Amino acid sequence: MALAAPDPHNRVMETTQIPHESVFAGTSLRRFAPAAVIAASVAMLAGAFYFQYVMGLAPCPLCIWQRWAYAPPILIGLAGILLPQHARPLVLLAGLAFLAGAGIAGFHTGVELGWWQGLAECSGTTGGATSLEDLRKQLMAAPLVRCDEVPWSFIGISMAGWNMIAQVGFAAACLWAARRMP
Repeated sequence: MALAAPDPHNRVMETTQIPHESVFAGTSLRRFAPAAVIAASVAMLAGAFYFQYVMGLAPCPLCIWQRWAYAPPILIGLAGILLPQHARPLVLLAGLAFLAGAGIAGFHTGVELGWWQGLAECSGTTGGATSLEDLRKQLMAAPLVRCDEVPWSFIGISMAGWNMIAQVGFAAACLWAARRMP
């Protein structure tokens, strides 16, 4: 079956074709990438709060550190929205912030896997107690959730592991976006 040649008198087609810029093109990417940085960070925080408040999984101290690691990308994304002419270096900076967050998550993953020891506040240690009263105070102040226990996993990867994977992916996306910006 042969395809018909376009009708040269079809004026409707000519007037409805509006040139547009892809969201992944340079100038549109300056607006899109900072917003995507914020959206990714807020989505990850929403997931963490969902697991805490809906699923009942209390966070350990390293989990809290991982949440704080999303604050810099959110602030950098806001700066990128307010200063689109500086979006490229800001998106690169957000990528570095995501890598720092991946480092925290990677550290937590290593603690969960027993590769290294966690922080003192993760283990609830009683070192330094000089009296029974000091020991009681330390035990009462100890966290209820240990950093070296995995409360939830999916296909053998803990939440900290998934967070590390996500943050490395976000960092790669920032590098990709920054390379395509003018």
